[in-house]
Amino acid sequence: MVKVEGYEVPEGLYYSKDWMWVKIENGKARIGVTDYAQKQMREIVFAELPRVDDEAKKGEPFGTLESVKAVSDLISPLTGKIVEVNSRASDSPEIINEDPYGEGWLIVIEPANLEEDLKSLMSFEQAVEWYREIAREK
Repeated sequence: MVKVEGYEVPEGLYYSKDWMWVKIENGKARIGVTDYAQKQMREIVFAELPRVDDEAKKGEPFGTLESVKAVSDLISPLTGKIVEVNSRASDSPEIINEDPYGEGWLIVIEPANLEEDLKSLMSFEQAVEWYREIAREK
């Protein structure tokens, strides 16, 4: 794990520029919001997540997070069938702030075209560099 300007960027994940992370597990993809996203939102008070068997489409919203500050769309980094939804994130959305890369995950997708979709995501190294660029622009 690397910290860039106080934001955690764990190794072994893929990252989207929509502030989502993707962990590949046995051909499926566990997805959540990055540390940067949850810190920008501050206190998350509500998570609207899809249902199992819903379809997620890359680049389109699959749910929303509401904080005391704003409502933000959750943009899917992959296309596929949703096979698992973290009900704990809906029932206790503060878990997203407390542990965005662990207990605060959001959904698991069975990707339709994993190899192709991964090409548009950032690797750990690319994500660290992207975070550094953002920090320099501030």
